[in-house]
Amino acid sequence: MFWLPSYFSSTFHLDLKKPSLPLFIVYAASTVGAIGGGYLSSWLIKKGWLVHRSRKFTMFLSACCVLPIIAARYTNDIWMVVTLISLAIIGNSAWSANVYTIVSDMLPKKAVSSVIGIGGMAGAIGGVLFPLAIGVILDYYKGIDNLVAGYNIIFIFCGLSFLIAWLLIHWLTPKMEPAKF
Repeated sequence: MFWLPSYFSSTFHLDLKKPSLPLFIVYAASTVGAIGGGYLSSWLIKKGWLVHRSRKFTMFLSACCVLPIIAARYTNDIWMVVTLISLAIIGNSAWSANVYTIVSDMLPKKAVSSVIGIGGMAGAIGGVLFPLAIGVILDYYKGIDNLVAGYNIIFIFCGLSFLIAWLLIHWLTPKMEPAKF
């Protein structure tokens, strides 16, 4: 979400000094995903699904919502790109709503805040490093007059990262059993 204004500015010549409907839609999608992701997993639990299945299913759907962002590199239609990025943002927010809840599902109350804090710290470090990596990628491709290729790499990475994370979570915690201390 951090580099999207730059992407829209360089790719679609969006004037970032004025409010823009495309960016408003993309960022509003975050709210839809956060509420929808929390609602879906809770609804499935109320329907009788096991907690771990509900969370993993919702997170898998979230990862699938992010995957189509890879196709953004194949279109020059701003509204198709807004749709693809909005879908990915919905998936990202729905993922977050559930990944935090997994911690409280698996750990005792006294450990939840510490684990969330450690995860937040790791996220903050990633939040510092990821824009730097994006800058390096975009600078490299700007130098060879092919900035679109730089964004393609970013979209591929973003599209696959949630699915890879879901596979890791599924492999490391098959049933998400509560930790025993």
